[in-house]
Amino acid sequence: MIFINHFMYECINVKVGVNLKEPNMTTLTTTASLVLLMAWLALPVALLALAGFANWTKNPLKLAHCWRLAESGFRLLLLATATIGAVLLFDRLVFDTGLPELGIRLGLFPDGLAVWMALMVCFIAWVILRYTRDYLRGDPAYNSFLPWFLTTVVSVLVLVFTDHLLVLAGAWVGVSLSLHQLLTLYAERPQARLAAAQKFIASRLGDAAILAAVLLIWNHYGSFRIPEIYALGEHLGRESQSLTIASVLLAVAAALKCAQLPFHGWLIRVMEAPTPVSALLHAGVVNLGGFLWLRLFPVFEGFTAGHMILLVVGGATAIVAVFTMMTQNSAKHGLVWSTNAQMGFMLFEIALGAYTLALLHLLAHSLYKAHSFLAVGRTVKVSRIAFSEQISKSQAGLALLASGLAAALLWQAPQLVAHKPVLAALLVFAVGAAVLGTPGASQKGARVVVLLLAVTLVPLYGVLNWLLSTALPQTAHTALPVGAEWFAWVILAVLFMLSLVLFARPQGVVAQKLHWHFSQGLYLDKPFEKLTRRWAQTWLNAHGKPADIRLRHGALTGERS
Repeated sequence: MIFINHFMYECINVKVGVNLKEPNMTTLTTTASLVLLMAWLALPVALLALAGFANWTKNPLKLAHCWRLAESGFRLLLLATATIGAVLLFDRLVFDTGLPELGIRLGLFPDGLAVWMALMVCFIAWVILRYTRDYLRGDPAYNSFLPWFLTTVVSVLVLVFTDHLLVLAGAWVGVSLSLHQLLTLYAERPQARLAAAQKFIASRLGDAAILAAVLLIWNHYGSFRIPEIYALGEHLGRESQSLTIASVLLAVAAALKCAQLPFHGWLIRVMEAPTPVSALLHAGVVNLGGFLWLRLFPVFEGFTAGHMILLVVGGATAIVAVFTMMTQNSAKHGLVWSTNAQMGFMLFEIALGAYTLALLHLLAHSLYKAHSFLAVGRTVKVSRIAFSEQISKSQAGLALLASGLAAALLWQAPQLVAHKPVLAALLVFAVGAAVLGTPGASQKGARVVVLLLAVTLVPLYGVLNWLLSTALPQTAHTALPVGAEWFAWVILAVLFMLSLVLFARPQGVVAQKLHWHFSQGLYLDKPFEKLTRRWAQTWLNAHGKPADIRLRHGALTGERS
């Protein structure tokens, strides 16, 4: 209710503490913009009301009607969001429509970031609903899924839409609490309950961090309104002890939400939940740590202590998760570790100041991971490099050629990687890895095709970078501190050297030992897992839900749904 009360209050009190430009628009334009924004505001509220009704009704016919209404609601939200995006583009290129100013007066923040995120969230939610309606039909969890699914997605949308830090923090907590109900749909599975309880504990730590960070930001700027904070930064400055501590707390919150080392064990163990829940978690929730930083990075000046934490934690997680992913025999385990690695790379990019690249990474990963989980039951040939595979000389040569061409393109267009050589090296490495991981790349007839496809990744990235660049506030390029830049190069060097050792001689003694240890995730989740398992067991026992089981290691835990 706090979200609804906030937005209703903003509809009445339209005073805004930022310098808004005077709208130069006709009555028709004003009315159209207001209708669009009210739809953006009303549809999530309607979906939340629908969730309450679906939770209350016991009539199967009414519940089935709720499913259809929910699908229609997300289609309408997609249409409204796409239209708002078009109006924002019109506002930028043609004449002032006044929509951004009207949005702020309603407590909304209609900018490019909100539009892209809302399009992604609504589309994925619509797809998951269509999939789940048949997937869970006849399952005991069918009646409980829809209310908590809608509550989770609406909380994500509030997080994306709001211009108020307290509402953002409240929505952050709401996402976690409602997702917890989805993770425990199969309450008869003790391992599922225990893993969800461990995730619950980690999430509460993240909630405390983000709430403290919000208060510290308010302490510096004297406002909770994000547009006001952006404007006040020009006058008050963006550097203080409060903001430094806030950056650290936001980094901790993002690392916990994105399941980074050493807090990643819960993400591996919540695989007991139904497949649609896994799709929602990996495509629409676990990436919110990245969105948090994309929304709030203009609050800070340049590279902060929080950026350094993201650089270290994200880089280390990416290395461990990439190689652990390659050791997994289960498709779903591989997908989970893939999420872990991709979130690490995304936070790594944010730490380096490549915010547009991080947004592109977030959107692409969400769409890919939703499809991967919903299609995982099919017998498909997954393209990936395994430890046991011997890389042929022709494949290696093709990868080197593709990497060289990518490097030449980036040399001519350094703005694609924010003028940071370390990001260029990362993209070049990714192009080479794409060639090595493509089935049939070693076949003579396919080499030219694979090479061309790999090289077009860079121009394609350039187009997408240009398309998304206006979605984020434009800030001056700042040089990385020497220590941070060196650490980033160390991360890439370790990634390259491990790849060389493991794939040059996959049957060697060193490679085999590394294979075993990486299959266990290097045991890095053990300390946090043991600590939270004790707390989780105590909490579950106190609530009459015994959890007297021995958890297998996260990298080896299976899903039974």
